Amino acid sequence: MEGYLKDGLLTSSFCSPVRAFFNDADLIMKGKRSMAIFEGAGVAMITPMKANGEINYDKMAEFIDYQVDNGTDAIIVCGTTGEASTLSEKEHLDAIEFTVSHVNKRIPVIAGTGSNCTESAVFLSQEAQSVGVDGLLVVTPYYNKATQKGLIAHYTTIAKSVDLPIIMYNVPSRTGCNILPETAVTLAKTVDNIVGIKEATGNISQAAKLMSLADGCIDMYSGNDDQIVPILSLGGKGVISVLSNVAPKKTHDIVAEYLAGNVEASRKLQLEAIELIDALFCEVNPIPVKHALNLMGMEVGPLRMPLSPMEDKNLETLKNALKNYGLLK
Repeated sequence: MEGYLKDGLLTSSFCSPVRAFFNDADLIMKGKRSMAIFEGAGVAMITPMKANGEINYDKMAEFIDYQVDNGTDAIIVCGTTGEASTLSEKEHLDAIEFTVSHVNKRIPVIAGTGSNCTESAVFLSQEAQSVGVDGLLVVTPYYNKATQKGLIAHYTTIAKSVDLPIIMYNVPSRTGCNILPETAVTLAKTVDNIVGIKEATGNISQAAKLMSLADGCIDMYSGNDDQIVPILSLGGKGVISVLSNVAPKKTHDIVAEYLAGNVEASRKLQLEAIELIDALFCEVNPIPVKHALNLMGMEVGPLRMPLSPMEDKNLETLKNALKNYGLLK
């Protein structure tokens, strides 16, 4: 991770230092960590497409630069918002490699490499490691609904196959599978490179229990843009954000103000964004956020089926929210 490390800190000209995970096999083997992979707002990046449905790498490069220039603290590529489930294996890996190359160590790159097949997740994770990502975001197995015992085996197998820090991704509304707090803490305490969790259950009570049990052994990131401040108040490190696609600077500022001790300023920014956040989820993600970016002139292209264009009434809601937030005239 040399190139943006300074005195053990990840630095950016747009934000306060964010702590880095030292990606060193010896440290992992000795059971030592330097958490976190990042602090702040990481963008769950959309995948720009051409009209014919191919990935538009020219627009992806422009979009990455836009994010970095506006203070985003990390790029998360090939996640839910990036339509990873509709990408071929080659497209998935090519998008990760392109992102690593274009970011060029300016900020951390975290690759989505989860699967409901453990063997596939291992393969994707190892391939992502080979092109130089800084960490992995691994969603719970979906559809086959693993037990807690199965989740421990799944994540342990993936983690032991790579020398990279892993953030577990818990989003039961999409996967039908919930990592219970006890399970998450067991994994973090027994597997050295499982260091974080993207908490997207929407259940603050569960998040609080997890942080209580963890006692500092796990980094939590909000997976819901409307719960950034609540998760930070429990000791969270930031957010993996859909909102950052359209408002990277303000999303970064929500976290930066809180971590700087300016809780009231952070809360104000959070509440000002609620109307837009609601609009970005008035249909399933990433349908609204891709429409929003196209309305803003970003030309990120269409969605891949089975995702479909927005309903007219929801599109009007989105337009109004963008105008009220100052992103559209």
